[in-house]
Amino acid sequence: MKFIAKLLKNNKGATAIEYGLIAALIAVAAITAMTSLGNQLQKTFTNVSNNMKAS
Repeated sequence: MKFIAKLLKNNKGATAIEYGLIAALIAVAAITAMTSLGNQLQKTFTNVSNNMKAS
């Protein structure tokens, strides 16, 4: 019984899960931002390339 009560009072596992969820959320936000930035850079370089060919 003492072992089960000790497990229920242990918060280390919950804290680790919370940190894992926060890290996953940050990773998703970073991937979204980098994808958006990559698409914008591709458009910019395509525009520059087309303008150089026209010159």
